[in-house]
Amino acid sequence: VNPRLMLHPQKLLCIFGTGDLGRSLGLRLLQSGYRVVYGSRRPHSCGPLPQGAQVMSHAEAAQSASLIFICVHREHYEFLETLASHLEGKVLVDLSNNLKKGMYQEANAAYLQSLVPGAAVVKGLNTLSAWALQNGLLAGKQVYLCGNSAEAKQAVAKMATKLGLTVLDRGTLSAARELEDFPLQLFPEWRLPLRVAIGLIAFFFFYLLIRDVIYAYAEQKKDISFRIMVSLANKVFPIVSLVMLSLCYLPGVIAAILQLYRGTKYRRFPDWLDRWMLCRKQMGLIALGLAFLHAIYTFIIPIRYAVRHKLISLVMKNNKTTPFYFDNTEAWGTDSFYVLGILGLFLYVLLGLTSLPSVGGTLSWREFSFIQSKLGHLTLCICTAHGYIYGWNKFLRSSTYKWYTPPGYMLCLIVPSVVLVLKVLLVLPCVDRTLTRIRQGWERTQPREEMGTIKATNL
Repeated sequence: VNPRLMLHPQKLLCIFGTGDLGRSLGLRLLQSGYRVVYGSRRPHSCGPLPQGAQVMSHAEAAQSASLIFICVHREHYEFLETLASHLEGKVLVDLSNNLKKGMYQEANAAYLQSLVPGAAVVKGLNTLSAWALQNGLLAGKQVYLCGNSAEAKQAVAKMATKLGLTVLDRGTLSAARELEDFPLQLFPEWRLPLRVAIGLIAFFFFYLLIRDVIYAYAEQKKDISFRIMVSLANKVFPIVSLVMLSLCYLPGVIAAILQLYRGTKYRRFPDWLDRWMLCRKQMGLIALGLAFLHAIYTFIIPIRYAVRHKLISLVMKNNKTTPFYFDNTEAWGTDSFYVLGILGLFLYVLLGLTSLPSVGGTLSWREFSFIQSKLGHLTLCICTAHGYIYGWNKFLRSSTYKWYTPPGYMLCLIVPSVVLVLKVLLVLPCVDRTLTRIRQGWERTQPREEMGTIKATNL
């Protein structure tokens, strides 16, 4: 390894660029114990820089350091070509990004390497923002590096690790375009969960719109379209929230069934299942947000005009001499319904908090697994019971099935009920034995050559 590329706390690092990113990076490097020198076109009038940093011309700064951060836009790279002799043997870290994909035919890092062929260009740290660098939000954050020189990448990785970053090597400089596209992605891990949530919200909204509003107008000549804003939304949010929560735990059940059937846990899951399991956290957070909306909408029910008008009309209808019958069963059901809702929301919040890196990082793996798995299934069980109690006395009423369609809460109970039943069955020893017999019987029906392949795969 070239000793010039090995960094230590007193090593002098150079930054080309005195904008927000360059100043923030310099401040962070100074806080980590490095010495920093800036290269600028106007060393004497380049604006405020972090205290303790030096500023020189580009040529002087390049000569003083072996590792240089390029914090300028691609359209300003031309000046580097004039410094080619001073950058010979140096490590250039390209932090640039583009405004959109496909702006240029070649990656910025590849273009930089063509301008300064004698330097070792490393693409990396381009996913860090000036705000994150200023506020120190770097602990455990993953960054990517790519370059043609292993020594140069090792030097940059050592520096990044000292800043608290987790480094992932993506290979040669041919991967630079992929790295430059990362910051342009808009919530890539949230796309599938958001699509599922939006699809469910749209389905149940129009389903309930037909059952509640359009049915009342067509069959009873009543205009209750005002319920769309609050009542209808307050049905859609909890329905989708419960379905999304159950979708967090359904892939785990499917994965367990696959492992029991295959007789091994070392075979890769199908791509669709693997992708589903990777976005469970986002699904859970969406479910939590919808549960919060449901709680807020529920709080405003008593102050709605329609509710106040209904209560006043009920009081006016019943005179003072008419006794008001108290239904003890209804009271039990209502109180149980609200208590389960409160407990479910509390556990929802607990699951959401422990999914945060700052909180989950303080827990051991056993503690984290207990909360996310055991308490997660308990949350699903309580929220499902919350839905069952809501309609416990409505399942057998013919008036419940408008136009022969079941209400929305019945539909939303299907998925969580299936998940809970399968989870209970999986913990029973007889299920494991049954799946093992099925797998062994299937293997006996296969040709001898295929059997060898199956056993080798399992091993």
